[in-house]
Amino acid sequence: MSKSTENFNITNPIHFLALGFGSGLLPKAPGTYGTLAAIPLYLLLATLSTPYYLFIVIIMTIAGIYICGKAAKDSGVHDHGAIVWDEIVGYLITMFMMPTTWQSIVVGFILFRVFDIFKPWPISFVDKNLHGGLGIMVDDVLAGLAALTCMYFIF
Repeated sequence: MSKSTENFNITNPIHFLALGFGSGLLPKAPGTYGTLAAIPLYLLLATLSTPYYLFIVIIMTIAGIYICGKAAKDSGVHDHGAIVWDEIVGYLITMFMMPTTWQSIVVGFILFRVFDIFKPWPISFVDKNLHGGLGIMVDDVLAGLAALTCMYFIF
């Protein structure tokens, strides 16, 4: 583990989730790896009915406020790059009610990453002005909603 991630403990269930099942610890572009880690979870959730999918994503979002906030506090770094639970939830939002095809999975991945990386307004405003677990989660929720909007018109 590199020095910047030494305060994380992958055996701690909160850290394990915040780190995207360990994907956030991979070198370079942890948000991209976190989003990749969301794909198998999406494929599992896509088998559920729409209300169940939505319910689980809402629970993951609410839980993510605590999970990301606690992991950030433990690491001593607000929105540490290795914390990728927010990317997982953002991708699941992007894919809400989308067809489960390789094309939609790839397009959703690209769109979510674009909105998450470039953070157009209001995503950038939220990213700069909300703090703690809520701030970590909300910018990715907004990126997921923006990507979902684009997906709606594409698919």
